[in-house]
Amino acid sequence: MTQTTTLIIGGSSGMGLATARQITAKGQHVTLVGSSSTKLEAAISELGESAEIFRTDLRNASDVKALIEQIKTSGRHIHALVNAAGTFSPKPFLEHGSEDYDSYMDLNRATFFITQAVAENMKANGGGSVVNIGSMWAKQAVRATPSSAYSMAKAGLHSLTQHLAMELAPHGIRVNAVSPAVVVTPIYGAFIDPDQIEETLTGGFDAFHPIGRVGRPEDVASTITHLLSDDASWVTGAVWDVDGGVMAGLV
Repeated sequence: MTQTTTLIIGGSSGMGLATARQITAKGQHVTLVGSSSTKLEAAISELGESAEIFRTDLRNASDVKALIEQIKTSGRHIHALVNAAGTFSPKPFLEHGSEDYDSYMDLNRATFFITQAVAENMKANGGGSVVNIGSMWAKQAVRATPSSAYSMAKAGLHSLTQHLAMELAPHGIRVNAVSPAVVVTPIYGAFIDPDQIEETLTGGFDAFHPIGRVGRPEDVASTITHLLSDDASWVTGAVWDVDGGVMAGLV
């Protein structure tokens, strides 16, 4: 019998790891992909035999090629995929350099071709479900965090979600996305002292959300696991706002 797994790209921390915790708590297997060996080892130490890990730098073409080859030859049915990898470093548009731009677009390129390989796996095994982690910034500019290249990349991911939903539906593959606002995750460590992320975000952005607080990884993970499940079997091509009411409350 073919073994099944949920592949989580960017699964060693933040929303990806929170999703892995919820999936393994249901007795299901996960495969975590991340760039940090330390974080991956910590994750597998926590999750135990329900998880396996694969270290990949998504900005490294050779690493991405190796991961795609692993997807093709592992013998596992990847019945679910979560594209959770990301980077976020606000910078004014007029100060963006090519390296800043490439840091986001390289991730999108890797996501595109990894998802393609997974979709082939799903097609061969009767279907599956994909959830991409997009962003509120793809829909709404925020003056306090100028993020033109990041937002363009995430808008592209939202669009990819809808196109793949249309193209892959005949193969029994659903594709959706979540669009979070501010969530307390290590991604902010690119420009905030990692030890100060909690204090900085709760102090500066709680009031930004109509619901009165910033998000937690588990808030988004719960929606991801729902979209992956059969409970959402009639949902595809959706980009769900999981944002504490930000998009509803903007005027």
